[in-house]
Amino acid sequence: MNRHPDVTVVGSINQDMVARVPRLPGPGETVLGHELVIVPGGKGLNQAVAAARAGARTAFVGLVGEDSAGAYLLTVLDDEGIDTHGVEAVGALTGRALIAVAEDGENHIVVVPGANWLVSAAHIEHNRTRIDSASVVLTQLEIPLDAVEEALRRARAGGARTILNATPPVELAPVLVALIDVLIVNEHEAAAMASRPVTNPAQAVEAGLALRRQGCGVVVVTLGSEGAVLVSEQATIHEPAIAVEAIDTTAAGDAFAGGFAARLADGATWAEALRWAVAAGALAAMALGAAPSIPMRADVEQLLARSR
Repeated sequence: MNRHPDVTVVGSINQDMVARVPRLPGPGETVLGHELVIVPGGKGLNQAVAAARAGARTAFVGLVGEDSAGAYLLTVLDDEGIDTHGVEAVGALTGRALIAVAEDGENHIVVVPGANWLVSAAHIEHNRTRIDSASVVLTQLEIPLDAVEEALRRARAGGARTILNATPPVELAPVLVALIDVLIVNEHEAAAMASRPVTNPAQAVEAGLALRRQGCGVVVVTLGSEGAVLVSEQATIHEPAIAVEAIDTTAAGDAFAGGFAARLADGATWAEALRWAVAAGALAAMALGAAPSIPMRADVEQLLARSR
């Protein structure tokens, strides 16, 4: 990539093994599945694909293993037009995710981080040019916190807008929180981080305000069938969901985050970026798999046009 990236994603790369099941199993229960697919995934990869398909020049910083899965996932990123010069292969297993998807679209996910857990602050520093030159830097919590903090710090120093998709939720140090321009969380993550229930838009606003008091800039809470809420210093925005028939919600949040980042990099307002992200997440829930379900820009535009 010769031009500066619009969006640089720092995060995880996984090979996903997705089993379709009639319902999710309970503790100690075995449920027979009726389909198994192996697809690209990992929140970092999914969000990079989402940003690229939304039209953003996208770069990626992360690690894969020196194995066939890692080589394959690099070709996936390359085929999407994503700059992979910041992705290195190391002597560890490429990340894996074991996913059970029920007929109603709900899922259980087990992630084995592998090479993702070797991403370090030194790796971020080595690939600093792709962070320093980006308009937006997007990261998640499927890599070590010291790498996340270094990525956000470098992004801030370079003048990029920083976005953290805080999943899976962990306690964040105040120094890291202060580096977040936009925090994206779902209702469960918001509830855990704000120590209050979040089941509807009004409660999401209260959680967003509480998280802003902790030091975050803008807080976005996704609510599934209730859409999403954005809480900033200037305003609170609720974008209703677009009704779709959900097949697999695995990457809906990643489609949301990557699309949101791409639209911000393109100069969209908060409301415009939120509306796009909700539509992208809805479309992703209509297809099986993680990265394969991420919608193209034209598909999102068509859905938005129909839903006006």
